[in-house]
Amino acid sequence: MDAIPNQRHRFAIPPDIHYLNCAYMAPLSDSVSKAMVDGAMLKRSPWTYRPQDFFIASEAFRDRAGELAGTCADHIAIVPSASYGLAVAARNLPVKAGQTIVTLSDQFPSNVYTWRSLAQERGARVVAVSRGSEACWTEAVLEAIDEDTAIAALPHCHWADGRIVDLERVGQKCRAVGAALVLDLTQSLGALPLDFEAVRPDFAVAACYKWLMGPYGIGMLYVDQRHHEGEPLEQNWINRGGSEDFTRLVDYRDDYQPGARRFDFGERSNPPLLNGAIAAFDFLLEFGIEAIAQELGKATTRIAVEAEKLGLTSAPIGVRAPHFLSLGFPEGVPEGLTEKLAARKVFVSLRGQSLRVTPHLYNTPEDTDALLETLREML
Repeated sequence: MDAIPNQRHRFAIPPDIHYLNCAYMAPLSDSVSKAMVDGAMLKRSPWTYRPQDFFIASEAFRDRAGELAGTCADHIAIVPSASYGLAVAARNLPVKAGQTIVTLSDQFPSNVYTWRSLAQERGARVVAVSRGSEACWTEAVLEAIDEDTAIAALPHCHWADGRIVDLERVGQKCRAVGAALVLDLTQSLGALPLDFEAVRPDFAVAACYKWLMGPYGIGMLYVDQRHHEGEPLEQNWINRGGSEDFTRLVDYRDDYQPGARRFDFGERSNPPLLNGAIAAFDFLLEFGIEAIAQELGKATTRIAVEAEKLGLTSAPIGVRAPHFLSLGFPEGVPEGLTEKLAARKVFVSLRGQSLRVTPHLYNTPEDTDALLETLREML
Protein backbone atom coordinates (compact mmCIF):
# COMPACT_ATOMS: atom_id res chain seq x y z
CA MET A 1 0.00 0.00 0.00
CA ASP A 2 1.48 3.34 -1.07
CA ALA A 3 2.27 5.95 1.56
CA ILE A 4 -0.13 8.87 1.83
CA PRO A 5 1.59 12.21 1.16
CA ASN A 6 1.45 14.71 4.00
CA GLN A 7 -1.82 16.67 3.94
CA ARG A 8 -0.92 19.69 6.05
CA HIS A 9 -1.42 22.04 3.11
CA ARG A 10 -5.15 21.30 3.33
CA PHE A 11 -5.43 22.58 6.91
CA ALA A 12 -5.04 26.05 8.39
CA ILE A 13 -2.41 24.93 10.90
CA PRO A 14 0.45 27.45 11.31
CA PRO A 15 3.96 26.01 10.87
CA ASP A 16 4.87 26.60 14.52
CA ILE A 17 1.80 24.77 15.88
CA HIS A 18 2.41 21.10 16.69
CA TYR A 19 -1.08 19.65 17.07
CA LEU A 20 -0.88 15.94 17.97
CA ASN A 21 -4.32 15.74 19.54
CA CYS A 22 -6.87 14.43 17.03
CA ALA A 23 -8.47 12.27 19.75
CA TYR A 24 -9.43 15.53 21.47
CA MET A 25 -10.83 17.27 18.39
CA ALA A 26 -9.84 17.16 14.74
CA PRO A 27 -9.03 20.46 13.03
CA LEU A 28 -11.29 21.23 10.09
CA SER A 29 -9.67 21.03 6.69
CA ASP A 30 -10.07 23.96 4.33
CA SER A 31 -12.64 22.03 2.28
CA VAL A 32 -14.73 21.25 5.37
CA SER A 33 -14.58 24.86 6.56
CA LYS A 34 -15.65 26.10 3.13
CA ALA A 35 -18.50 23.61 2.93
CA MET A 36 -19.77 24.74 6.33
CA VAL A 37 -19.59 28.43 5.43
CA ASP A 38 -21.30 27.79 2.12
CA GLY A 39 -24.01 25.86 3.95
CA ALA A 40 -24.53 28.65 6.46
CA MET A 41 -24.84 31.20 3.67
CA LEU A 42 -27.82 29.35 2.22
CA LYS A 43 -30.03 30.76 4.97
CA ARG A 44 -29.16 34.29 3.85
CA SER A 45 -31.40 33.59 0.85
CA PRO A 46 -34.05 31.13 2.07
CA TRP A 47 -36.11 31.69 -1.07
CA THR A 48 -33.48 29.68 -2.93
CA TYR A 49 -33.69 26.71 -0.52
CA ARG A 50 -36.14 24.25 -2.04
CA PRO A 51 -38.19 21.59 -0.24
CA GLN A 52 -36.10 18.85 -1.88
CA ASP A 53 -32.97 20.41 -0.39
CA PHE A 54 -34.13 19.22 3.05
CA PHE A 55 -33.48 15.69 1.79
CA ILE A 56 -30.64 15.85 -0.75
CA ALA A 57 -27.80 16.62 1.67
CA SER A 58 -29.18 14.18 4.26
CA GLU A 59 -29.04 11.35 1.75
CA ALA A 60 -25.56 12.37 0.61
CA PHE A 61 -24.44 12.19 4.27
CA ARG A 62 -26.04 8.76 4.59
CA ASP A 63 -24.38 7.49 1.42
CA ARG A 64 -20.89 8.60 2.50
CA ALA A 65 -21.32 7.35 6.06
CA GLY A 66 -22.47 3.99 4.79
CA GLU A 67 -19.45 3.79 2.50
CA LEU A 68 -17.10 4.54 5.39
CA ALA A 69 -18.76 1.87 7.53
CA GLY A 70 -18.95 -0.65 4.69
CA THR A 71 -22.73 -0.83 4.88
CA CYS A 72 -25.72 0.54 2.99
CA ALA A 73 -27.24 3.98 3.47
CA ASP A 74 -30.49 2.48 4.78
CA HIS A 75 -28.64 1.41 7.95
CA ILE A 76 -27.53 4.98 8.78
CA ALA A 77 -29.38 7.51 10.93
CA ILE A 78 -28.24 11.10 11.46
CA VAL A 79 -27.77 12.05 15.11
CA PRO A 80 -26.44 15.15 16.93
CA SER A 81 -24.15 13.29 19.34
CA ALA A 82 -22.92 9.91 20.53
CA SER A 83 -25.16 10.12 23.60
CA TYR A 84 -28.23 10.60 21.39
CA GLY A 85 -27.41 7.48 19.39
CA LEU A 86 -26.78 5.47 22.55
CA ALA A 87 -30.11 6.63 23.94
CA VAL A 88 -31.79 5.32 20.78
CA ALA A 89 -30.13 1.97 21.39
CA ALA A 90 -31.19 1.92 25.04
CA ARG A 91 -34.82 2.60 24.12
CA ASN A 92 -34.91 -0.29 21.67
CA LEU A 93 -33.13 -3.10 23.50
CA PRO A 94 -34.72 -5.43 26.08
CA VAL A 95 -33.17 -5.57 29.53
CA LYS A 96 -34.68 -7.61 32.36
CA ALA A 97 -34.25 -7.39 36.11
CA GLY A 98 -31.12 -9.19 37.22
CA GLN A 99 -29.39 -8.98 33.84
CA THR A 100 -26.06 -7.24 33.27
CA ILE A 101 -24.80 -4.53 30.94
CA VAL A 102 -21.07 -4.91 30.24
CA THR A 103 -18.87 -1.83 29.81
CA LEU A 104 -15.16 -1.08 30.17
CA SER A 105 -13.64 0.38 33.30
CA ASP A 106 -13.10 4.14 32.91
CA GLN A 107 -15.08 4.12 29.67
CA PHE A 108 -16.05 7.50 28.23
CA PRO A 109 -19.03 8.87 30.23
CA SER A 110 -21.48 9.10 27.33
CA ASN A 111 -21.29 5.31 26.99
CA VAL A 112 -21.78 4.80 30.74
CA TYR A 113 -24.49 7.16 31.98
CA THR A 114 -27.04 5.82 29.48
CA TRP A 115 -26.55 2.28 30.75
CA ARG A 116 -26.49 3.22 34.42
CA SER A 117 -29.85 4.91 33.94
CA LEU A 118 -31.29 1.97 32.01
CA ALA A 119 -30.01 -0.53 34.58
CA GLN A 120 -31.58 1.43 37.42
CA GLU A 121 -34.87 1.65 35.54
CA ARG A 122 -35.01 -2.09 34.76
CA GLY A 123 -33.41 -3.53 37.87
CA ALA A 124 -30.30 -4.60 35.98
CA ARG A 125 -26.62 -4.14 36.84
CA VAL A 126 -23.71 -2.47 35.03
CA VAL A 127 -20.50 -4.53 35.02
CA ALA A 128 -17.41 -2.40 34.36
CA VAL A 129 -14.64 -4.71 33.14
CA SER A 130 -11.06 -4.19 34.30
CA ARG A 131 -7.87 -5.45 32.64
CA GLY A 132 -4.34 -6.25 33.69
CA SER A 133 -1.78 -3.45 33.36
CA GLU A 134 -0.17 -4.95 30.25
CA ALA A 135 -3.22 -6.67 28.77
CA CYS A 136 -5.69 -5.71 26.07
CA TRP A 137 -9.37 -5.59 26.88
CA THR A 138 -10.65 -8.52 24.85
CA GLU A 139 -10.19 -11.45 27.22
CA ALA A 140 -11.66 -9.57 30.16
CA VAL A 141 -14.70 -8.56 28.10
CA LEU A 142 -15.26 -12.09 26.82
CA GLU A 143 -15.08 -13.45 30.35
CA ALA A 144 -17.67 -10.91 31.56
CA ILE A 145 -20.24 -11.71 28.87
CA ASP A 146 -22.43 -14.66 29.86
CA GLU A 147 -26.03 -15.87 29.78
CA ASP A 148 -27.04 -13.04 32.14
CA THR A 149 -25.73 -10.34 29.81
CA ALA A 150 -28.36 -8.22 28.10
CA ILE A 151 -26.06 -5.69 26.41
CA ALA A 152 -22.34 -5.22 25.84
CA ALA A 153 -21.77 -1.47 25.38
CA LEU A 154 -18.21 -0.98 24.19
CA PRO A 155 -15.76 1.05 22.11
CA HIS A 156 -13.38 -0.36 19.50
CA CYS A 157 -10.48 1.14 21.42
CA HIS A 158 -10.40 2.77 24.85
CA TRP A 159 -10.58 6.56 24.70
CA ALA A 160 -7.72 7.05 27.18
CA ASP A 161 -5.14 4.39 26.32
CA GLY A 162 -6.13 3.29 22.81
CA ARG A 163 -6.11 -0.41 23.72
CA ILE A 164 -8.25 -2.50 21.40
CA VAL A 165 -11.31 -4.64 21.93
CA ASP A 166 -11.54 -7.47 19.39
CA LEU A 167 -15.09 -6.75 18.34
CA GLU A 168 -15.40 -9.73 16.00
CA ARG A 169 -14.80 -12.12 18.89
CA VAL A 170 -17.02 -10.08 21.17
CA GLY A 171 -19.78 -10.07 18.56
CA GLN A 172 -19.60 -13.85 18.30
CA LYS A 173 -19.83 -14.21 22.08
CA CYS A 174 -22.79 -11.83 22.26
CA ARG A 175 -24.70 -13.77 19.63
CA ALA A 176 -23.90 -17.06 21.39
CA VAL A 177 -25.49 -15.89 24.67
CA GLY A 178 -28.26 -13.76 23.13
CA ALA A 179 -26.81 -10.38 24.19
CA ALA A 180 -27.02 -7.18 22.17
CA LEU A 181 -23.86 -5.34 21.09
CA VAL A 182 -23.79 -1.52 21.12
CA LEU A 183 -20.67 0.35 20.01
CA ASP A 184 -19.37 3.87 20.53
CA LEU A 185 -16.90 4.29 17.66
CA THR A 186 -16.20 7.97 18.18
CA GLN A 187 -12.52 7.30 18.92
CA SER A 188 -11.98 4.87 16.05
CA LEU A 189 -14.26 5.18 13.03
CA GLY A 190 -12.35 6.94 10.27
CA ALA A 191 -8.94 5.78 11.50
CA LEU A 192 -9.39 2.11 12.42
CA PRO A 193 -10.99 -0.40 10.00
CA LEU A 194 -14.02 -2.32 11.25
CA ASP A 195 -15.89 -5.08 9.40
CA PHE A 196 -19.52 -4.40 10.30
CA GLU A 197 -20.64 -7.57 8.56
CA ALA A 198 -18.33 -9.65 10.72
CA VAL A 199 -19.01 -7.81 13.99
CA ARG A 200 -22.77 -7.43 13.45
CA PRO A 201 -23.51 -4.82 16.13
CA ASP A 202 -27.09 -3.95 16.96
CA PHE A 203 -26.25 -0.24 17.08
CA ALA A 204 -23.02 1.71 16.52
CA VAL A 205 -22.58 5.46 16.88
CA ALA A 206 -19.75 7.84 16.03
CA ALA A 207 -19.59 11.58 16.58
CA CYS A 208 -18.04 13.38 13.61
CA TYR A 209 -15.72 15.83 15.35
CA LYS A 210 -12.81 13.50 16.07
CA TRP A 211 -11.54 10.84 13.65
CA LEU A 212 -14.32 11.47 11.12
CA MET A 213 -12.70 14.92 10.69
CA GLY A 214 -15.99 16.79 10.63
CA PRO A 215 -17.90 19.45 12.58
CA TYR A 216 -19.12 19.32 16.16
CA GLY A 217 -22.82 18.60 16.71
CA ILE A 218 -23.45 15.83 14.18
CA GLY A 219 -22.77 12.11 14.02
CA MET A 220 -23.81 8.85 12.40
CA LEU A 221 -25.75 5.97 13.92
CA TYR A 222 -25.61 2.48 12.44
CA VAL A 223 -28.81 0.53 13.07
CA ASP A 224 -28.93 -3.14 12.20
CA GLN A 225 -31.87 -4.16 10.02
CA ARG A 226 -33.50 -6.12 12.84
CA HIS A 227 -34.15 -2.82 14.65
CA HIS A 228 -35.47 -0.81 11.72
CA GLU A 229 -39.03 -1.04 13.04
CA GLY A 230 -37.97 0.33 16.43
CA GLU A 231 -39.06 3.42 18.33
CA PRO A 232 -37.30 6.74 17.71
CA LEU A 233 -36.47 9.14 20.53
CA GLU A 234 -38.52 11.94 19.06
CA GLN A 235 -41.44 12.30 16.71
CA ASN A 236 -40.47 14.87 14.10
CA TRP A 237 -42.14 15.60 10.81
CA ILE A 238 -39.31 14.77 8.43
CA ASN A 239 -38.98 11.15 9.60
CA ARG A 240 -42.55 10.31 8.60
CA GLY A 241 -43.55 8.72 5.34
CA GLY A 242 -44.33 11.15 2.54
CA SER A 243 -42.69 14.13 4.24
CA GLU A 244 -41.09 15.09 0.91
CA ASP A 245 -44.48 16.50 -0.12
CA PHE A 246 -44.81 19.75 1.81
CA THR A 247 -48.33 20.26 0.55
CA ARG A 248 -49.56 17.24 2.50
CA LEU A 249 -47.72 17.48 5.81
CA VAL A 250 -50.98 17.79 7.73
CA ASP A 251 -52.18 14.50 6.26
CA TYR A 252 -50.72 12.91 9.38
CA ARG A 253 -49.24 9.46 8.87
CA ASP A 254 -48.25 6.61 11.14
CA ASP A 255 -45.54 5.21 8.86
CA TYR A 256 -41.91 6.33 8.80
CA GLN A 257 -39.24 6.91 6.21
CA PRO A 258 -37.54 3.59 5.32
CA GLY A 259 -34.62 1.96 7.08
CA ALA A 260 -32.90 3.75 9.94
CA ARG A 261 -34.23 7.18 8.89
CA ARG A 262 -36.93 7.05 11.56
CA PHE A 263 -34.15 7.57 14.13
CA ASP A 264 -32.86 10.84 12.61
CA PHE A 265 -32.91 13.78 15.00
CA GLY A 266 -35.17 16.78 14.45
CA GLU A 267 -33.84 19.58 12.20
CA ARG A 268 -31.30 17.16 10.76
CA SER A 269 -31.32 19.17 7.51
CA ASN A 270 -28.79 21.68 8.81
CA PRO A 271 -26.64 22.68 5.80
CA PRO A 272 -23.48 23.80 7.68
CA LEU A 273 -23.26 20.54 9.63
CA LEU A 274 -24.34 18.20 6.84
CA ASN A 275 -22.18 19.83 4.18
CA GLY A 276 -19.19 19.93 6.52
CA ALA A 277 -19.57 16.27 7.43
CA ILE A 278 -19.92 15.26 3.76
CA ALA A 279 -16.71 17.10 2.88
CA ALA A 280 -14.95 15.43 5.81
CA PHE A 281 -16.15 11.99 4.71
CA ASP A 282 -14.92 12.70 1.19
CA PHE A 283 -11.48 13.53 2.59
CA LEU A 284 -11.32 10.15 4.36
CA LEU A 285 -12.72 8.22 1.40
CA GLU A 286 -10.07 9.78 -0.84
CA PHE A 287 -7.47 7.61 0.93
CA GLY A 288 -9.50 4.85 2.59
CA ILE A 289 -9.54 3.91 6.26
CA GLU A 290 -7.07 1.05 5.87
CA ALA A 291 -4.46 3.31 4.28
CA ILE A 292 -5.05 6.01 6.89
CA ALA A 293 -4.66 3.48 9.71
CA GLN A 294 -1.39 2.25 8.20
CA GLU A 295 -0.03 5.79 7.86
CA LEU A 296 -1.01 6.77 11.39
CA GLY A 297 0.49 3.53 12.68
CA LYS A 298 3.83 4.50 11.15
CA ALA A 299 3.64 7.91 12.82
CA THR A 300 2.80 6.61 16.30
CA THR A 301 5.45 3.87 16.02
CA ARG A 302 8.15 6.43 15.21
CA ILE A 303 7.17 8.42 18.29
CA ALA A 304 7.01 5.30 20.48
CA VAL A 305 10.51 4.18 19.45
CA GLU A 306 12.05 7.54 20.30
CA ALA A 307 10.02 7.88 23.50
CA GLU A 308 11.29 4.48 24.67
CA LYS A 309 14.84 5.89 24.54
CA LEU A 310 13.65 8.46 27.08
CA GLY A 311 12.37 5.72 29.39
CA LEU A 312 8.70 6.05 28.44
CA THR A 313 6.51 3.01 27.92
CA SER A 314 3.80 2.18 25.39
CA ALA A 315 1.85 -0.79 24.09
CA PRO A 316 2.60 -2.25 20.64
CA ILE A 317 0.20 -1.96 17.73
CA GLY A 318 -2.21 -4.86 18.00
CA VAL A 319 -2.64 -4.33 21.70
CA ARG A 320 -3.34 -0.66 20.95
CA ALA A 321 -4.95 0.86 17.89
CA PRO A 322 -2.48 2.17 15.27
CA HIS A 323 -3.75 5.75 15.52
CA PHE A 324 -3.53 5.92 19.32
CA LEU A 325 -0.35 6.20 21.37
CA SER A 326 -0.40 6.31 25.16
CA LEU A 327 2.98 7.08 26.73
CA GLY A 328 3.53 5.93 30.31
CA PHE A 329 5.91 7.54 32.82
CA PRO A 330 7.45 4.89 35.13
CA GLU A 331 8.74 7.63 37.45
CA GLY A 332 5.44 9.51 37.43
CA VAL A 333 4.09 12.27 35.21
CA PRO A 334 6.27 15.40 35.45
CA GLU A 335 4.46 18.29 37.08
CA GLY A 336 2.98 20.74 34.60
CA LEU A 337 3.73 18.46 31.65
CA THR A 338 0.96 19.52 29.27
CA GLU A 339 1.31 23.18 30.23
CA LYS A 340 5.01 23.15 29.38
CA LEU A 341 4.31 21.33 26.13
CA ALA A 342 1.64 23.87 25.23
CA ALA A 343 4.09 26.69 25.94
CA ARG A 344 6.22 25.15 23.19
CA LYS A 345 3.06 25.00 21.04
CA VAL A 346 2.92 21.20 21.33
CA PHE A 347 -0.65 20.07 21.94
CA VAL A 348 -1.44 16.61 23.33
CA SER A 349 -3.68 15.29 26.14
CA LEU A 350 -2.96 13.87 29.57
CA ARG A 351 -5.31 11.01 30.40
CA GLY A 352 -4.79 9.46 33.82
CA GLN A 353 -1.06 8.79 34.21
CA SER A 354 -0.36 8.64 30.47
CA LEU A 355 0.26 11.12 27.71
CA ARG A 356 -2.14 10.55 24.81
CA VAL A 357 -0.49 11.36 21.47
CA THR A 358 -2.77 11.15 18.45
CA PRO A 359 -1.39 12.47 15.14
CA HIS A 360 -3.09 12.59 11.76
CA LEU A 361 -2.18 13.14 8.13
CA TYR A 362 -1.48 16.83 8.73
CA ASN A 363 1.39 16.17 11.14
CA THR A 364 5.00 16.60 10.07
CA PRO A 365 8.37 15.36 11.37
CA GLU A 366 8.79 18.82 12.92
CA ASP A 367 5.74 18.16 15.09
CA THR A 368 7.24 14.91 16.35
CA ASP A 369 10.62 16.55 16.93
CA ALA A 370 9.05 19.34 18.98
CA LEU A 371 7.22 16.82 21.18
CA LEU A 372 10.28 14.65 21.76
CA GLU A 373 12.63 17.57 22.34
CA THR A 374 10.38 18.97 25.06
CA LEU A 375 9.97 15.55 26.70
CA ARG A 376 13.73 15.05 26.58
CA GLU A 377 14.31 18.34 28.39
CA MET A 378 11.71 17.60 31.05
CA LEU A 379 12.98 14.09 31.74
